[in-house]
Amino acid sequence: MYVIEATNLTKKFKNNTAVNNLNLNIEEGSIYGFLGPNGSGKTTTIKMLIGLFKPTSGTIKICGETVHFGKVNALKHIGFLPDVPEFYSWMTAYDFLKLSGELLGLSGNILDTKIDDLLQLVGLQNNKKKIKGYSRGMKQRLGIAQALINEPKIIFLDEPTSALDPIGRKEVLDIIYKLKGKVTVFFSTHILSDVERICDNVLILNKGIKVIESTITELKNSYGIDTLSITLSSKEEITLLTNRIKDCSWVKNLDPTETNLLVSVTDIRNAQKEIPKIVSDHNLHLRQFITKEPSLEEVFMQVVNNL
Repeated sequence: MYVIEATNLTKKFKNNTAVNNLNLNIEEGSIYGFLGPNGSGKTTTIKMLIGLFKPTSGTIKICGETVHFGKVNALKHIGFLPDVPEFYSWMTAYDFLKLSGELLGLSGNILDTKIDDLLQLVGLQNNKKKIKGYSRGMKQRLGIAQALINEPKIIFLDEPTSALDPIGRKEVLDIIYKLKGKVTVFFSTHILSDVERICDNVLILNKGIKVIESTITELKNSYGIDTLSITLSSKEEITLLTNRIKDCSWVKNLDPTETNLLVSVTDIRNAQKEIPKIVSDHNLHLRQFITKEPSLEEVFMQVVNNL
């Protein structure tokens, strides 16, 4: 079942087309990576999907209900964490979630239980500190809890790990991953390693246009370049090996250093077979031979730079 559907979604600001004929079909329960450089149209897309921006053209459906700018029917299905969430700084996390729940018509034991569960999920249980004393990471975690207070079917996260330190990023990503299968996560970011870690599918957006959409494994298989890292005992041996393989049909790029050679290859099986044979035939002293799988960052750079 598709819980997010967008057809020919377009948004123009005067002479600038921020989003251009975007089509989306996102399955229930998935963690969907919405990836692109800064200024690619990610936030504009999210604001259209949740009804904050009126599309120039195109249609949007959330859980089968058409989204109309200024109307709230479809909003009951969603939670939203903006890139810079705002809070009442004099409140505690409990106070803030209680206010959020009451605004949605929740009360009593049902609300109290929900707040306890959410604070446990985001690691803020038993925290009596005022929000004004929270770190950026703690605020992001509280923002996720607030976005889940209405038990949405979809949660939209706009750059939730941006500007966080490594510990804060890990904490937020761990929380998002726990939501898999329970709620659909629309995860907008420009941090490729975050997408690679937790997402099922990824869409790459550039200058408002969908460049490609696929699973991460399929992207790597289609666009990734395998690399071999070979360490020998001397610069002379690296030079010899470089000269022996530079004209091989499976070599895409060679990057020699003092005692190491990085070989980007188009046929990993042939490379893994031929290079050890050359090393053995010339009595080279092999210290290390590592196959490096392509990263999402490498795939992203190749896809975007080839436009």
